[in-house]
Amino acid sequence: MSQKSVAFGALLLLAGCAGNAPPRSASARPSDERVVEPWKADPFPSTYHAYPGTPTLITNVTIYDGEGGRIDGGSVLFAAGKVQAIGRNLAVPSGAAVIDGTGKWVTPGVIDVHSHLGDYPSPAVKALSDGNEATSPTTPEVWAEHSVWPQDPGFSRALANGGVTTLQILPGSANLMGGRSVVVKNVYARTTQGMKFPGAPYGFKMACGENPKRVYGAKGREPSTRMGNIAVDRATWQQAVEYRRRWDKYEKEGGDPPARSLAMDTLAGVLDGKILVHNHCYRADEMANVIDMSKEFGYHVTAFHHGVEAYKVADLLKANDICAVVWADWYGFKMESYDGIPENLAILQKTGTCAMIHSDDENGIQRLNQEVAKAQAAGRRAGIVIPDEVAWEWLSYNPAKALGIADKTGSLKPGKMADVVLWNGNPLSVYTRPDKVWVDGALLYDAHDPKRRPVSDFELGQPGEGDVK
Repeated sequence: MSQKSVAFGALLLLAGCAGNAPPRSASARPSDERVVEPWKADPFPSTYHAYPGTPTLITNVTIYDGEGGRIDGGSVLFAAGKVQAIGRNLAVPSGAAVIDGTGKWVTPGVIDVHSHLGDYPSPAVKALSDGNEATSPTTPEVWAEHSVWPQDPGFSRALANGGVTTLQILPGSANLMGGRSVVVKNVYARTTQGMKFPGAPYGFKMACGENPKRVYGAKGREPSTRMGNIAVDRATWQQAVEYRRRWDKYEKEGGDPPARSLAMDTLAGVLDGKILVHNHCYRADEMANVIDMSKEFGYHVTAFHHGVEAYKVADLLKANDICAVVWADWYGFKMESYDGIPENLAILQKTGTCAMIHSDDENGIQRLNQEVAKAQAAGRRAGIVIPDEVAWEWLSYNPAKALGIADKTGSLKPGKMADVVLWNGNPLSVYTRPDKVWVDGALLYDAHDPKRRPVSDFELGQPGEGDVK
């Protein structure tokens, strides 16, 4: 069967599984019915439906459960899209596929909390560059999902090479307030809504430091300094507090609903705790400033991303229940990233701070397991010994917590989504690759089956792909 025939068959499958949302009625609102606060509704709901899977038992494997647990010679059973059991000597259910994984490892799927796949897709040409709405220092009204291109070849590469089953796609960092993020399952779909993780909270991208002041200072406008960054942020949050106050008054007293603002809807959602703040921030002092600002206006920072100096304020992050999202050793490329150290992630772990790895890169997302191994090795050289099964928390469970979906995925626990990777060796080795990857119990990648080594439709017909010789 040709590659194009496979792609056409997959398209027919998508057409049957897309799950388009039913049309909404346009009935008039009764005069005595109050308008619901607009930030509590989602006008672009998920239409995600899991691909059909087969009950599967993987046996004789080393298991990292994602929450720091390890089982040698273990088994994992999943069916109906969920993990059913994990342990040793599990019974084989009738009709289940049995995979002997001797010499291999099983882990939860990798979760990348900081990706730009789809809004900065490959090929990296200007026509596809849709991650930064760099026309105002604050653009809370924009949503990353409206830039995501589902045919980005990066999605299939992240699945096949990196075992990535879930990712958060963010706006870029040109702006102080860059807009909403979207959390997606790494599946093939025709629309972003067809990938959208059901029930995942929205994120809100903010940025500190050099990027906003450089982008807007170069245009001769505020902010052009770090103090300008904070001033613009504070003025915008004050508008949001007043916007929410008007809606609260309307909810209590009735009358005409306040005029709606799409930008303020997002910020009001943050103030309500429904939208999670993911803040690009390198320097320790700026993280402290943002924490103070969040307390002034009554919102919570879920995570600081990049966090090159997070090790300096690990205790402060822990005390404020803020996660640190960091690289293994990507630093020194600009002044605010200059004081990075490779022991950053290990120090955060030692202090009990919620910490994790991330990519921010279409290539790095394909080897996050190796990035964790580098950070783990740096810790060991500094005398901080972190077991492999604990280090895997940086790739699955902690990212799931930062995205507000740890009750659904991120670890191999009965009842959770069967987002599972079978690795062909130790997953913290540079020589190891995914052997098979399941998303919600559906086998979407198999290194031994050409029909399950799919490529983006965009790549078909390119040299080395499809029917081209």
